[in-house]
Amino acid sequence: MKTQIVTGSIADLATKNNQSIAETFLSCDCIVIVDISGSMHEIDRANTNKTRYEYACEALRDLQGSMPGKIAVISFSDNPQFEPTGIPRTPYGNTELDKALKFVKIADNIPDMKFILISDGWPSNEKLALDVAKTFKNKIDVIFVGNEHDIEAIRFMNELAKISGGKQITAESALIAEKMQYLLGG
Repeated sequence: MKTQIVTGSIADLATKNNQSIAETFLSCDCIVIVDISGSMHEIDRANTNKTRYEYACEALRDLQGSMPGKIAVISFSDNPQFEPTGIPRTPYGNTELDKALKFVKIADNIPDMKFILISDGWPSNEKLALDVAKTFKNKIDVIFVGNEHDIEAIRFMNELAKISGGKQITAESALIAEKMQYLLGG
């Protein structure tokens, strides 16, 4: 089976420029942390047949295509994983956000690195996730993609953004790409 690679992803640019994944990663300006827990399989709107995960993947494809080599994708559920192909794994498991934030923390030493979290706002351990977010030097912007009636999930996402000095945006699934462009200043 051939692995699909998103145009503009780290793996795509590494291949085109005959570089290693690590060399190509050095040109990244933004790390997008994508929740792929089991709840990302949910559909929030009655007039669509796409899941939160499918909308997030479409938005990531668009963003990577418009900003080649500038976006690193990290997916997480039980454990975080770097996705150089630009495609998050299929949703499963819990929402171990604290592990994902610890995983990307090394890039927080890069001045002006942008971090964008896409999630439906239900971490397995809210306190641990917020404690890690407090240690970031750079801002963590968040895009809430869950059910608009999940007040506690929205509250958590607002709190995480506020702790790090980032912005919180609620996006209808179809508008994720537009919201990411806004957060990146484009």
